[in-house]
Amino acid sequence: MGNLIVLAILGAVFYYIYKSYSKYESYSQEAFKNFSISYEALKNSELGLFVALVAKVAKADGKVDALEAQLVGIMFDDISAVFPEPQKTKEILKRIFEEEKQISHNTEEIAYKLANAIKRDSAKQQQFMGFLIQLSFVDGEVSQSEEEILQTIAQALEFDPNLYHKIFDQFEDMMANMTPKNSIDDAYKILGVSPNDDLKTIKKAYRKLVREYHPDIIKSQGKGEAYMKEATQKTQEINQAYEMIKKARG
Repeated sequence: MGNLIVLAILGAVFYYIYKSYSKYESYSQEAFKNFSISYEALKNSELGLFVALVAKVAKADGKVDALEAQLVGIMFDDISAVFPEPQKTKEILKRIFEEEKQISHNTEEIAYKLANAIKRDSAKQQQFMGFLIQLSFVDGEVSQSEEEILQTIAQALEFDPNLYHKIFDQFEDMMANMTPKNSIDDAYKILGVSPNDDLKTIKKAYRKLVREYHPDIIKSQGKGEAYMKEATQKTQEINQAYEMIKKARG
């Protein structure tokens, strides 16, 4: 069940994230045009601190699974694109992620640093916490260790507890109510593949569509709700189609 809804969850959380982003454009190529790319500079930046917290949540249940890795990989691409030297930035962000997922004792410290960096900006709080909550649901359920880390981060950020529980409950309800809506024939059509194609070809088509249609957390700044809703629906449709085909093929 968890695998069936991962991209639906991804689409939904980006909807919440984009509602926050539409209020401002803090993260853009213009904003970072004079940013000097280095490990220390990125590690102590808002987005670098956020990546460190992503690592904490992703590894909270003991491992980073394939679905989490895919989501994190897309996030690296989106974030690095706004910095000078995107490839260098991406490699540093990956290094930060790999280092921080091995450390468990400094979550609260990093969250306090991020809180100070964003100056308790409520829109950024919601943007970051929405992504982290979503990430915890990717594998189908939230473990006790994941929830404890989320609460530690939320408290350090001084994130509104009522809003935290509202977002968390929305994901729980989504998971409980999500069911595939397409037939197997529709699934092949959605991915633009044939029943005669092998799974490797189908997976390639699926990943291409996800990258094409997933709401970009940077580029979506300033766009209206119609765009966000459309992107969310498309992402749900692509994921359901792919998971239905995999299930049908055993």
